[in-house]
Amino acid sequence: MAVTPTRETSLRHLRAHLRAHWLWTSAAVAGGLMVLVIALRGPITQRLWPVAEAESLRLQAESALQRGRLSAADGSGARELYEAAVAIDPDRAELRSGLARVAQAAVQQARSAAERGAFADAHRQLRLARALSAPRAQTETVAEILRRREAAVAGIDDLLRAADAARAAGRLEGGADAALPLYRRILDLQPSHLAALEGREDALTSRLQQAREALDRGDLAAAAAGIAVAMAYDAGHGDLPETQAALVQAVERQRRRADADLRAGRLTRAGEGYRVWRASGVDTDAADAGLLAVARAHAARAREAAADFRFDRANAELAAAQALVPDAPEWAQVRDALQRASRAQHTAGPRLPPRVLERRLRTLLDEAAAAEARGDWLTPPGDSAFDKLRAARALAPDDVGVRRATARMLPRVRECFENELRDNRLQRARVCLDAGIALAADRSEIADLRNRLAQRWIAMGEQRLGSGDVDGARAAHDAAEGLDARTPGLAEFAERLRAAESVGR
Repeated sequence: MAVTPTRETSLRHLRAHLRAHWLWTSAAVAGGLMVLVIALRGPITQRLWPVAEAESLRLQAESALQRGRLSAADGSGARELYEAAVAIDPDRAELRSGLARVAQAAVQQARSAAERGAFADAHRQLRLARALSAPRAQTETVAEILRRREAAVAGIDDLLRAADAARAAGRLEGGADAALPLYRRILDLQPSHLAALEGREDALTSRLQQAREALDRGDLAAAAAGIAVAMAYDAGHGDLPETQAALVQAVERQRRRADADLRAGRLTRAGEGYRVWRASGVDTDAADAGLLAVARAHAARAREAAADFRFDRANAELAAAQALVPDAPEWAQVRDALQRASRAQHTAGPRLPPRVLERRLRTLLDEAAAAEARGDWLTPPGDSAFDKLRAARALAPDDVGVRRATARMLPRVRECFENELRDNRLQRARVCLDAGIALAADRSEIADLRNRLAQRWIAMGEQRLGSGDVDGARAAHDAAEGLDARTPGLAEFAERLRAAESVGR
């Protein structure tokens, strides 16, 4: 039956529609696949790349191992390549077994180098084998072979004769040809060499005898140096414990002498004593604390001399303090005190004509009296009765009016001190005390006030130490020491404080 034109046209249109639909569907599927590949490319790469990189490193390491290139500073040795691979893929047993093979190869190379006399190479490969945890029995065997071969080449007998000769001549240390270094070289090659062991023993006995003689001379630094030498060569030497105990006893005697000199005000001797103690190397923190105490005593003398306008003495005392402890921050305060005293002395200028000087003196005394009337005894700085009176005293310390004003001021200063001490305001009590020193109060009275204030600081320090505040206790100790290093109980408190600080470290 024939197909009509209309029907044929419909079929043609249907086929064209199906082709277009197929093309669009194929394009959509292809596009979706491309999107999926792009989306998954990152995770897939991240998963596959480390494995590939580790494998590449493993192959390079195998090649280096086959060539005998076990280690290289530039990272191209078998060890470094295997370790880089392990860092990327730590769970891969093949990589760790590769490192073990490198260790075995290092043992073999060390043995071979030792047997042919390449001692530097042998030592280097032996260090590599040990670093890679080669079996200890293997490395010790190679090490013994290396020692024997080195000893045969080095000429042990010649070394021993040179060491014995150096010991007989008293050259125990100080150079490669001295007795102790030569004995050490022999024993490095043959650890059980009896003659070398005996020679070293005798040399160290002589060195420790020298250390004890240094102790008898009071040279703690030389004694400590001798003990350090013995420790370096043979920490188990039989004479060491006795010599070390003698050093500790000598240091304790030195400490007691220095403390006694400090309490007696013999500052130069005390400073030298603490220096000798410190040079011993025993408990240097405590020795430093002693030096600081002496320096603070010098600084206190500097303040007192400046208050009396004896500036040459004040500067000498401050220089002595700085020589002992150069970088103490409190020296700036002492320098300020000296400068203030100097300014007070020159407020009106001692070279002024008598009438001008008298007029300036009357003005200062009137201003001091006005400050008294206001109740401004010690404050504000510069305008207080104390500051005005100190300036007047700098101009004419023997003037009748100045003496009367000083007599009126001193009871106020004492009252200030007593009030602040009673209320436990110790810093302010120190201000009142300094005012009394500046006004040239009776020296025995000042000494008593210093001692009482120092005792109160010790009590506060004990309280802080009991509560675990070691830093606060140290600050209280230093304040007490700066006032009066001879205060009863200060040395005992210092011992307890040092013990607490050593526990804290």
